[in-house]
Amino acid sequence: MDLDLARVRAFVVVADEGHFGHAAAVLSVSQQGLSKRVARLEAELGVRLLTRNVSGVSLTEAGRRFLGPARRLLAAGDLAAASVRQEQRALRIDVWSHLYAPMRTVRQALDHVPDLAVEVGRARDLPAVISSLSRGEIDAGFGRVYPAGEGAFDEMAHRLVRLEPLDAVLSADHPLGGRESIRPADLSASTLVLPAFPRRLDYLMRFAGRFGIASRSDVPNLGLEDFLKRVRTSPDSFSLLPADLPVGPGARVATIPIVDPTPLYAWSLIWRREDHHLQLDELLEAFGAAGRASRWLEFRPEADWLPDADRAEALPPQRGHPGP
Repeated sequence: MDLDLARVRAFVVVADEGHFGHAAAVLSVSQQGLSKRVARLEAELGVRLLTRNVSGVSLTEAGRRFLGPARRLLAAGDLAAASVRQEQRALRIDVWSHLYAPMRTVRQALDHVPDLAVEVGRARDLPAVISSLSRGEIDAGFGRVYPAGEGAFDEMAHRLVRLEPLDAVLSADHPLGGRESIRPADLSASTLVLPAFPRRLDYLMRFAGRFGIASRSDVPNLGLEDFLKRVRTSPDSFSLLPADLPVGPGARVATIPIVDPTPLYAWSLIWRREDHHLQLDELLEAFGAAGRASRWLEFRPEADWLPDADRAEALPPQRGHPGP
């Protein structure tokens, strides 16, 4: 079946807007013309995709099944047209795990491809990035990729690009505040400060579970300054931050290396398996070059700690670097 992309786009915009009138305005067509496009698409497919109601429209079961593939079809059409016209729109990347400053790593990688046009945005978390990738709104995501539910990665590929050591950050008044180093077991009697709700903090929750840290305190994520203030004013509390994250003396907290084992934070790129941006290969090679120059992927199984899923990816043969 040869689907008309204009009709497919009409359906997707109506589904997104939930209203024919609003969708018509977005597409700069008449509402009658938009209705005809959707009706012809439904006739081609032999199913109803949308149901009108008093507040607008809703998706039928067939419409819900069709929406994801329809988005990918439009994204593929856009890429095909761009390749013929030799257009090179900017590659769009969303980052998450903002408290751990992902842009530090992205910036170092992009230094290896100074001519690559890139637009970088902020996403709430991994599920938001997967959703944006599925809709073709972005081309790649950068952050920690962790198990996100059955089927979440069916259409995605991802690659580990950096393993970053984490330090303990705690109040100068904490009983461990004067140590030169800390073992995870030393923190079991302390309270782990969580910079967001636990369901969004897979890494910290796995760290706490592995090393018997039962006391936890979650706070709204209001940025690094507010987070450090909460740690500073809680003498029995601690959290984890990247070892090379700039934390100036004005923060008035102690940052102490963790050893035996050292926790590592796994940064990855994620992208669509199909219909990816024409210059994704350049982005992947840039991260590879930065990783080789800065030894980002060094992992000592006997001395470092990673959650099981990250560990499996860091160890050979999973540590290889296949193309997209």
